[in-house]
Amino acid sequence: MEHSSRTSRLRFLALLPASALILAGCAAGTGGDSESSKLTVWHYFSDDTQVAALVDYKETFEAANEGVEVENVYVPYDQFSSKLIAGAGSGTGPDVVVFNGGEAATLAAAGTIQSMDKYWSEYAEADQFPGGVIHKVDDEVYAVQGYVNLLGLWYNQDILTEIGVEVPTTIDELTDAMAAAKAAGYEGITLSGMPQGQGEWQAYPWLSANGFTWENLDEAALTKGYELVKSWVDNGYLSAESATWDQTVPFQRFAAGGVAFAENGNWQQGTAAATAEFEYGVAALPIGDEGQVYIGGEAESIGAFSTNPDLAWKYLESTFFSADGQLVSLAESGTIPSRIDLAENEAVTSNALLAGFAQSAANNGANYPQSAAIPDKVADLQLTGGQYWSAVISGQMSPADAAAKLVVDVKPFLK
Repeated sequence: MEHSSRTSRLRFLALLPASALILAGCAAGTGGDSESSKLTVWHYFSDDTQVAALVDYKETFEAANEGVEVENVYVPYDQFSSKLIAGAGSGTGPDVVVFNGGEAATLAAAGTIQSMDKYWSEYAEADQFPGGVIHKVDDEVYAVQGYVNLLGLWYNQDILTEIGVEVPTTIDELTDAMAAAKAAGYEGITLSGMPQGQGEWQAYPWLSANGFTWENLDEAALTKGYELVKSWVDNGYLSAESATWDQTVPFQRFAAGGVAFAENGNWQQGTAAATAEFEYGVAALPIGDEGQVYIGGEAESIGAFSTNPDLAWKYLESTFFSADGQLVSLAESGTIPSRIDLAENEAVTSNALLAGFAQSAANNGANYPQSAAIPDKVADLQLTGGQYWSAVISGQMSPADAAAKLVVDVKPFLK
């Protein structure tokens, strides 16, 4: 548990070595390019702390490379893939793509990102990245994750203390705690019910906790999972408006106070430190032995139509993939470094909030995307899963009807 204030982030940044804050050890080097070059970086980050890391990368890379201009371009999540694919159709696109790692095969098949195999094979520090964060298509490296993300259960300790409730370790305990919070005038939980991949990401732990997986399309188990979240809405623990929320909005509501719990990710640490004026902590999602939590995070790649792929690689190597760059992202937004050599770094080991996420990963971690999905149908599977989750939360479909339709609709997307 940690007390958050606007000074918390500064104290956390102080834990980092100076080199990490200025990326002095960047592989981009000190010479830089003599010619003026522009590098476009597409992303869908709407959270201020995630954007801050990109700004840091931009400023430090430009400073180390004379004449280079980095342009960070925001594209809304629900338009990201379609705009990339549309651009590829006319032979255009960004130099660097920061995207949902689960869609690597889909974007590669659509011709929007290019193989990085020639760069990766010559990268001296490639052995610091575990296989799970390297995305290959036809045995060639197309993208690599500069960090990993997963979900945990954020809790407002001030509220739990007031209502006399311990941090829940089971779904029943969580539901009882939300009931007590509502009785005391608080909201129970916030989460994303957006009808696309972000919604599916947050739905899967609760659905799998009840026995449903993409390998096992158990309609009865899926119905039970949907009934769980619908009961939270019906009892006033969860707002039906969450059917339209991405992962940023519900955490902003939690950080503002008045909400007992939030299902959200490690990347929200910066937002919590900057805005929450209460005691808070993170625990593993209480989803039992069967529940699964995706281990994901954004992947980074070179756009298929980059006008300067060598410079794009230089940017990635010195920001997302470098040790110092990953520490900056950790400091700014709480992302978990993907590099093996940072596992015992003080900035990681001294962060108490990461313990809850580490427990989730160890006990319930699941591959993302799921191996049951056909590689070029991953995006379709995520979209469909998110749409039915959203429909149940909003009341547009009953749990039973949504379950019956989903198990039919997703079969073309599964092996």
